[in-house]
Amino acid sequence: MRRDPKVQLAELKILSVLAEELNMRKAADRLFVSQPALSQRLQSIEREWGTEIFLRSKKGLTTTPAGEKIIAYANDTLKREDKVREEISALQTKVYGTLKLAVASATGQYWLPKMLKQFVDRFPKVKISLVTGWSSEILNSMYEDDVHIGIIRGNPEWKGEKIHLFSDSLYLVDTTIQSFDELEQTEKPFIQFRSDSTYYQQIQDWWYLHFQTPPERTIVVDQIETCKEMAVNGIGYAILPEVSLTPQDTNVYKIPLLNREQQSIQRETWLLTHTHYKKLKQVQAFIDLAAVNR
Repeated sequence: MRRDPKVQLAELKILSVLAEELNMRKAADRLFVSQPALSQRLQSIEREWGTEIFLRSKKGLTTTPAGEKIIAYANDTLKREDKVREEISALQTKVYGTLKLAVASATGQYWLPKMLKQFVDRFPKVKISLVTGWSSEILNSMYEDDVHIGIIRGNPEWKGEKIHLFSDSLYLVDTTIQSFDELEQTEKPFIQFRSDSTYYQQIQDWWYLHFQTPPERTIVVDQIETCKEMAVNGIGYAILPEVSLTPQDTNVYKIPLLNREQQSIQRETWLLTHTHYKKLKQVQAFIDLAAVNR
């Protein structure tokens, strides 16, 4: 007797989650089942395969060599199932399915929420999968074909669909410094946030255009919002993109960075996608809405 395909997929999902968590309790929580029920289900799956897939210990689970091959098969099957479901959803009249987004951190924090709220209100049946990170990481995700849409800072090389969303200027932000000349006398630290190499290079190029030596003191933080909060609270000065500044930031001076031609130094934001993904209605709907919100 052939087994129910839904049961087979459910079992593959169980194996995939167990392989990710390597912990019965955490996996049970993700799968919304009790730990004893999950343990029994795993035993049944292992009997079906005729081999141990995981070794159990007090520290958790360890995948066996045979288990590694079974997990790889499970993940590959689930991925192919997702792709088939996406293709089927493209044939339907309503906009639904999963929309996989990868967004540069600054854009994800300051620009995306308002736009995504409009999208979710308009297309409530679409499931959003969102990751954020450095633009270089987002670009790698696009090349690996892991996501439908990537939103990236800078000006990346991309042979697929590439739509310009917006430009924002860079500003030196501080509670007391009102001109660049004061930077040579200040004892305040330069507060920087970790970012991809292209943003860092823009700042470096500007700095050495105006100064012969690097800042005497620097503080490096992980997040742009932490960097901004330290600047607006007078701990030091920072260089921030316009997208991170709001009308409520009235207690700081904002000095625009200029290049050799005395033009504003700007950071570009682009939407990238593969041409074939535009056939998915949820992808095209997001692109259309993003174009309105540029």
